[in-house]
Amino acid sequence: MAQKYHIAMLWVEGPLSYVEQLCAQSFLDVGHEVTLYHYSPVSLVPKGVTLVHGDAILKRDDFIKHQRTNSLALFSDVFRYHLLTKSDRTIWADTDAYCMKPFETKTGHYFGWESAHHINGGVLGLPPDSAALAGLLEMTQNEYGTPEWYSPKVKANLQAQADAGTPVHVGDLPWGVWGPHAVTHYLQKTGEATYAFPCEVLYPIPFPKRRRMVKAARLRSAKAFLSDETTSIHLYGRRIREFLAARPDGLPEKDSLLDHLLIKHSIDPLAAPVSSKKLQKEATP
Repeated sequence: MAQKYHIAMLWVEGPLSYVEQLCAQSFLDVGHEVTLYHYSPVSLVPKGVTLVHGDAILKRDDFIKHQRTNSLALFSDVFRYHLLTKSDRTIWADTDAYCMKPFETKTGHYFGWESAHHINGGVLGLPPDSAALAGLLEMTQNEYGTPEWYSPKVKANLQAQADAGTPVHVGDLPWGVWGPHAVTHYLQKTGEATYAFPCEVLYPIPFPKRRRMVKAARLRSAKAFLSDETTSIHLYGRRIREFLAARPDGLPEKDSLLDHLLIKHSIDPLAAPVSSKKLQKEATP
């Protein structure tokens, strides 16, 4: 029989906005227990979410960042792989993953295709003895390593830079190198990609169509991406927050999909505004 898994998230520090509140609350409301890991004080966390210091999983004083965006997504990638090796009956969920239905798995595998090319790790369940998980953990131990799936030409170029004493840091490599690119590679290498759900399950609304979620006139088209198989909607946190922050009061349009979800879960967006100053240190792309 499939088991209801524990949900784990990470928010390094600072207040949650209503986007993250909504996602955490959505898991609580379908019956999941939710743990939010953090490294400094956090606030505006929904009642019922358990707060645990990140040192319980991975002790860090310095956080790996993507150089171009200053995002902590790279650190979040490392954190989730360590968490999954140390946790039983746990599924990782980014703080921008909204839950439609309980997450259930008989094998411990829980992930899905985001596009025709990549399996995303925004929602990621892997058994602790997963060969793919072991590969991900080993890869992320070296911040100057060369991804094994890179072409011979790219590998040679990176090796030449390393030989010259100027190795390329992972923060300067293309976006997603320790995330979707690595997850896809290792799951395919080990054969565990056969467990991947089709896009409609975890990533039904494609990234290029994400703004349909906040526009009233696109409510019907946004809902058209959803199906009876959909268990989660990825809200593309950093990008959607930037868009919302530029809107009046930082709110989605009334009668949009996001507006409907906020009402459903009794989330007051004015009580946890989206900051245009980007003060939050989130761990999502």
